[in-house]
Amino acid sequence: MENIYENEMKLEFSSRSSNEAFARVAVAAFVAQLDPTIEELADIKTAVSEAVTNAIIHGYECGEGIVKIQGRIFGNLLELEIFDSGKGIEDISKAREILYTSKPELERSGMGFTIMESFMDEIEVESTIGIRNENSNEKRD
Repeated sequence: MENIYENEMKLEFSSRSSNEAFARVAVAAFVAQLDPTIEELADIKTAVSEAVTNAIIHGYECGEGIVKIQGRIFGNLLELEIFDSGKGIEDISKAREILYTSKPELERSGMGFTIMESFMDEIEVESTIGIRNENSNEKRD
Protein backbone atom coordinates (compact mmCIF):
# COMPACT_ATOMS: atom_id res chain seq x y z
CA MET A 1 0.00 0.00 0.00
CA GLU A 2 1.43 3.35 -1.01
CA ASN A 3 1.74 6.05 1.65
CA ILE A 4 0.00 9.26 0.54
CA TYR A 5 1.72 11.29 3.24
CA GLU A 6 5.11 12.90 2.89
CA ASN A 7 5.98 12.01 6.46
CA GLU A 8 4.35 10.35 9.42
CA MET A 9 5.09 9.56 13.06
CA LYS A 10 3.54 7.48 15.83
CA LEU A 11 4.07 7.95 19.53
CA GLU A 12 2.80 6.05 22.59
CA PHE A 13 3.29 6.93 26.24
CA SER A 14 1.85 6.31 29.71
CA SER A 15 -1.07 8.46 30.81
CA ARG A 16 0.94 10.44 33.33
CA SER A 17 0.69 14.22 33.63
CA SER A 18 4.48 14.45 33.40
CA ASN A 19 4.31 13.08 29.84
CA GLU A 20 2.20 16.00 28.61
CA ALA A 21 5.38 18.08 28.15
CA PHE A 22 7.04 15.16 26.36
CA ALA A 23 4.13 15.02 23.89
CA ARG A 24 4.39 18.76 23.22
CA VAL A 25 8.13 18.59 22.52
CA ALA A 26 7.90 15.45 20.38
CA VAL A 27 5.15 16.93 18.20
CA ALA A 28 7.05 20.23 17.95
CA ALA A 29 10.13 18.36 16.69
CA PHE A 30 8.02 16.58 14.06
CA VAL A 31 6.31 19.81 12.97
CA ALA A 32 9.63 21.69 12.70
CA GLN A 33 10.15 20.32 9.17
CA LEU A 34 7.26 22.55 8.02
CA ASP A 35 9.20 25.61 9.22
CA PRO A 36 6.30 27.04 11.24
CA THR A 37 6.38 30.48 12.82
CA ILE A 38 6.90 30.69 16.58
CA GLU A 39 3.19 31.51 16.93
CA GLU A 40 2.08 28.52 14.82
CA LEU A 41 4.33 26.19 16.79
CA ALA A 42 2.98 27.54 20.09
CA ASP A 43 -0.59 27.02 18.85
CA ILE A 44 0.10 23.42 17.87
CA LYS A 45 1.88 22.64 21.14
CA THR A 46 -1.00 24.14 23.13
CA ALA A 47 -3.61 22.12 21.21
CA VAL A 48 -1.57 18.93 21.81
CA SER A 49 -1.33 19.79 25.51
CA GLU A 50 -5.08 20.18 25.78
CA ALA A 51 -5.83 16.93 23.94
CA VAL A 52 -3.30 14.92 25.96
CA THR A 53 -4.48 16.46 29.24
CA ASN A 54 -8.09 15.58 28.33
CA ALA A 55 -7.04 11.97 27.73
CA ILE A 56 -5.23 11.77 31.06
CA ILE A 57 -7.69 13.68 33.27
CA HIS A 58 -11.00 12.73 31.67
CA GLY A 59 -10.33 9.58 29.64
CA TYR A 60 -8.30 7.67 32.19
CA GLU A 61 -9.39 9.73 35.20
CA CYS A 62 -5.72 10.02 36.20
CA GLY A 63 -5.41 6.21 36.17
CA GLU A 64 -3.19 3.96 34.09
CA GLY A 65 -3.47 3.83 30.34
CA ILE A 66 -1.73 4.60 27.07
CA VAL A 67 -2.05 7.83 25.07
CA LYS A 68 -1.21 7.57 21.37
CA ILE A 69 -0.38 10.35 18.94
CA GLN A 70 -0.20 9.91 15.21
CA GLY A 71 1.07 12.78 13.08
CA ARG A 72 1.04 13.11 9.32
CA ILE A 73 2.30 15.75 6.93
CA PHE A 74 1.09 16.21 3.39
CA GLY A 75 2.15 19.39 1.64
CA ASN A 76 1.39 22.20 4.06
CA LEU A 77 -1.19 20.15 6.01
CA LEU A 78 -0.40 18.79 9.45
CA GLU A 79 -2.81 16.17 10.78
CA LEU A 80 -2.56 15.08 14.41
CA GLU A 81 -4.65 12.39 16.03
CA ILE A 82 -4.61 11.82 19.78
CA PHE A 83 -6.13 8.54 20.98
CA ASP A 84 -6.93 7.02 24.34
CA SER A 85 -8.84 3.94 25.43
CA GLY A 86 -10.37 5.60 28.47
CA LYS A 87 -13.96 5.86 29.61
CA GLY A 88 -15.26 7.84 26.63
CA ILE A 89 -17.20 11.08 26.35
CA GLU A 90 -20.92 10.74 27.04
CA ASP A 91 -22.00 13.93 25.28
CA ILE A 92 -19.45 15.40 22.86
CA SER A 93 -21.59 18.47 22.11
CA LYS A 94 -21.85 19.26 25.83
CA ALA A 95 -18.12 18.62 26.36
CA ARG A 96 -17.31 21.15 23.60
CA GLU A 97 -19.33 23.93 25.25
CA ILE A 98 -17.30 26.84 26.61
CA LEU A 99 -16.62 26.49 30.36
CA TYR A 100 -18.20 23.02 30.59
CA THR A 101 -16.19 20.57 32.69
CA SER A 102 -17.05 17.11 33.92
CA LYS A 103 -14.46 17.53 36.68
CA PRO A 104 -15.32 20.76 38.59
CA GLU A 105 -13.86 19.25 41.77
CA LEU A 106 -10.44 19.32 40.07
CA GLU A 107 -10.83 23.03 39.29
CA ARG A 108 -10.77 22.38 35.53
CA SER A 109 -11.59 25.47 33.45
CA GLY A 110 -13.69 23.78 30.78
CA MET A 111 -11.75 25.52 28.01
CA GLY A 112 -9.85 22.55 26.49
CA PHE A 113 -11.92 22.05 23.35
CA THR A 114 -12.39 25.81 22.92
CA ILE A 115 -8.61 26.29 23.00
CA MET A 116 -8.04 23.47 20.51
CA GLU A 117 -10.71 24.89 18.19
CA SER A 118 -9.21 28.38 18.29
CA PHE A 119 -5.61 27.24 17.66
CA MET A 120 -6.18 24.60 14.99
CA ASP A 121 -7.89 24.96 11.61
CA GLU A 122 -10.08 21.90 12.13
CA ILE A 123 -10.89 19.62 15.05
CA GLU A 124 -12.93 16.41 15.13
CA VAL A 125 -13.81 14.40 18.21
CA GLU A 126 -15.01 10.80 18.18
CA SER A 127 -15.81 8.72 21.22
CA THR A 128 -17.33 5.37 22.08
CA ILE A 129 -18.22 4.99 25.75
CA GLY A 130 -15.78 2.66 27.47
CA ILE A 131 -13.79 1.89 24.33
CA ARG A 132 -11.93 4.70 22.61
CA ASN A 133 -11.60 8.43 22.18
CA GLU A 134 -10.07 10.16 19.19
CA ASN A 135 -9.26 13.82 18.80
CA SER A 136 -8.15 14.88 15.31
CA ASN A 137 -6.57 18.28 14.75
CA GLU A 138 -5.51 19.86 11.49
CA LYS A 139 -3.36 22.90 10.83
CA ARG A 140 -2.50 24.38 7.46
CA ASP A 141 0.50 26.56 6.80
